[in-house]
Amino acid sequence: MNSGLYIQVPFCQTKCTYCNFHTGVFSPNLYKPYATAITREIEIRSSDQWPKFDTVYIGGGTPSLLLPASLNEILDSLRTHFKCDIEEATLEADPETITREKATEWLAAGFNRMSLGAQSFNDVELKAAGRMHRRADTFAAVAALREAGFRNITLDLIAGMPHQTASTWHESMENLLSAKPDHVSIYLMEIDEGSHLGKEALAGGKRYSAGALPSDDEMASFYDHACERLAAEGFEHYEISNWARPGFRSRHNLKYWRRAPYLGLGAGAHSFDGTRRWANSHDPAGYVCAITRGELPVEQNEIVTPQQAHEEEIFLGLRLLDGVDAAKLAGQSGNAILERIEELRAQGLVIVENGRVRLAPDRVAVSNEVFVALLEAVTA
Repeated sequence: MNSGLYIQVPFCQTKCTYCNFHTGVFSPNLYKPYATAITREIEIRSSDQWPKFDTVYIGGGTPSLLLPASLNEILDSLRTHFKCDIEEATLEADPETITREKATEWLAAGFNRMSLGAQSFNDVELKAAGRMHRRADTFAAVAALREAGFRNITLDLIAGMPHQTASTWHESMENLLSAKPDHVSIYLMEIDEGSHLGKEALAGGKRYSAGALPSDDEMASFYDHACERLAAEGFEHYEISNWARPGFRSRHNLKYWRRAPYLGLGAGAHSFDGTRRWANSHDPAGYVCAITRGELPVEQNEIVTPQQAHEEEIFLGLRLLDGVDAAKLAGQSGNAILERIEELRAQGLVIVENGRVRLAPDRVAVSNEVFVALLEAVTA
């Protein structure tokens, strides 16, 4: 099985109110040294035994803040030091960072897929969330990428932004479809202590427009509307949060859900070789210093037990609308999980056919209920 390569670029121009990632606003003076450190980590890791890499994903943060020349050097270093036959090379970008000139350089460097964090097509929602771009910037960015020659563009939306209503959500969906993306990701707003917005909402405060968040039921209805509209436009719903036109599924992200090996480079990046998981430290400056000394700044390292692997196969595999092999689940967990699957089928939460278990299409929004029930059966 071929591997995937993920590179983390943790730099942003602003910190979005809802962001719970290990990213932040850093001096642009750190951008080039960071890119150089990535190429150095590639050299250090080149002695590791990895299957051939056929996908690359540079995410963040906002990787499009790096100079095109730096991104080109990173891809060149990958080709030099690893066995590569890259079929899909994705670059994440914020709409306001995209120009026709940069897009042309990205394509020439070897990127063939662009992922844009549109998040909303409503300027009130974007401003409240701390986003720097506006609706018009997303349309301009897509146009610039198409003119440069990109034929694989994905757009992200978030269901549950502050000030979002059924009307503005429907409008955002129609704007998204008019932009004619090849792939779409719809994420539900996460409310937790890890973001300014989440912390404020949990405390019952009003800052960051926390008082203007839609309810859980409203978010679920937004998601259901997206499912209907995307299906009507010919998109395949292949993973809980992802839709694609035929032939445009994310090859790289499929590796995560199928538990294929992937190597993560950069501050905060995670890796998995099939039996072991590890992660780099999150601080970009500390990462650069460690790599400059020739050290790998790994701060987490664990062996994945057979029990953990089985649990991952369940909750990662069921994220895919194709489902998981029922016989494989039964072989590892016995009658307990088969009995639980039958209970869930009777409740209309899963479908069992052709030897596979999958989420019922109209119950995907409550997938966590299914995951918890199956994991309870495995660990009982």
